[in-house]
Amino acid sequence: MSNLHNDTLLAGHKPSITSFLARIWWIRAAVFLLVCFAVLFPFTKTGKDAVRAWNRPPLEQNIVTKTSPSPEVKPIIKPPATKPTTKPEPKPVVRYIPTIAIERDMDVRNTLKGFGLKYQANFPKGKQASIERNRKDSYVANFSLDVKMPAPATTAEQLAKINPYLIKMLPGLDALTEKSKVSPFYNKLYNNKAARLKREVLNLGKVLTSHNFYDCETMLDLQHPDSGRKVFLFQADMDVVTDGSDGDRLEKMPDAVVNSTFYQPFTSYSWDKVTKKKNPMVEGWEQRIKNAKEELALASTTSERKNWLRSRMKKLRVGIDEMKIHSFLIAEHDPFIVISVDKIIAARTQAGVPGVGDYVAVIYKDKIYPAIVGDGGPTFKAGESSLRLAKQINPQASSYSRPVSTLGVTYIVFPGTAIKPRAAPDYDLWYEECTKLLGEIGGLSPDYKLHRWEDTLPKPKPEPEPEEESAVEPADESTSSPSDN
Repeated sequence: MSNLHNDTLLAGHKPSITSFLARIWWIRAAVFLLVCFAVLFPFTKTGKDAVRAWNRPPLEQNIVTKTSPSPEVKPIIKPPATKPTTKPEPKPVVRYIPTIAIERDMDVRNTLKGFGLKYQANFPKGKQASIERNRKDSYVANFSLDVKMPAPATTAEQLAKINPYLIKMLPGLDALTEKSKVSPFYNKLYNNKAARLKREVLNLGKVLTSHNFYDCETMLDLQHPDSGRKVFLFQADMDVVTDGSDGDRLEKMPDAVVNSTFYQPFTSYSWDKVTKKKNPMVEGWEQRIKNAKEELALASTTSERKNWLRSRMKKLRVGIDEMKIHSFLIAEHDPFIVISVDKIIAARTQAGVPGVGDYVAVIYKDKIYPAIVGDGGPTFKAGESSLRLAKQINPQASSYSRPVSTLGVTYIVFPGTAIKPRAAPDYDLWYEECTKLLGEIGGLSPDYKLHRWEDTLPKPKPEPEPEEESAVEPADESTSSPSDN
């Protein structure tokens, strides 16, 4: 029964499938046409363009301009690697300047310190951008500092170009400079400046300005033909020094100076103390030692900082011991000049080299001032004086403002003339000695006078004398008092 039923169902189903396929003959025709199109389309022009577009790289990798069409890149065929028969030439070493930190949008010319900047943009031809962007020498800024080394003045006429009063003031200047010799210290000065520039050329904040580089016109070793007096003459600008202390002559100094970590209580010129008065700077230095001890006791102080503090304390103690036995010039009150320490060292063994305590005649315009060599300074600069001398030349001078910015100051140093033993400044003695020394090189014209210094140190108030007790006369017993009546 069931088999008969199945046969009946199958027999009834076959006619329905055949009739369905007969109704969708057009689908088979459509599939056949699509297959034919897919086979023939790649061989048509449209099909070829579509295939090329499909294989084209992304837009950012195939930028083409109308004026400069992209050339076809040919594949690079590398030859087989072979061992070189000769040693290849070494590639030149290129030094790249480290990046200089400059504030965004800042003009680099504003970071320079007194020297000109020549600049230009160059665009030599290179290779493809994909190659150049990976080469360090494709996009480079070259920095070059070119400094001309100056020639020294050697004749009276050249010296007078700086100060026309010199020839009028010093009638013996022509004879003095007739056989002038440029001092070795002149070349040494500018060599030291050049070496400093080489070390700091990439640090624009420390590079010497053109003003500080060209701070000396000349340095000459001279000898007068008649008297034989040797002279060390140099022309330079004038900076200011504010160092020095002397408890014997100045017992009290401002608190800002006493507590300063920058003020130096010493000068190269010193002498033995003559009183038991305490140097006013000792108090500030003792306080600095106390502060260092407190910082050493802190748990937060690093070992590196502790080592520095111990070293600093040792130097402070040495300085305090020095101030207890010696006195020094005081820049605010004593007129003196500063020369480089290499001259001071050389003067100990060489004749004709200026040393500490030597007398000096300082000339600016039509004025001439007596002074001494009082201190030593850096070997890369020339022209520096005490605040007292600087203010006499220019009342506006200070530790922040130089009295003379031009090279118009002439320093005439008389080597080997320092008094021995050293003593506290005696301005009348300085005047007399400088007058005599100037006479040995031709003297001064009658129209010019050597300046006389006055003592500006505060005078201690005299201690009041004890008042004498007035004698009281006893009353006369013979004289009756009002009460007796």
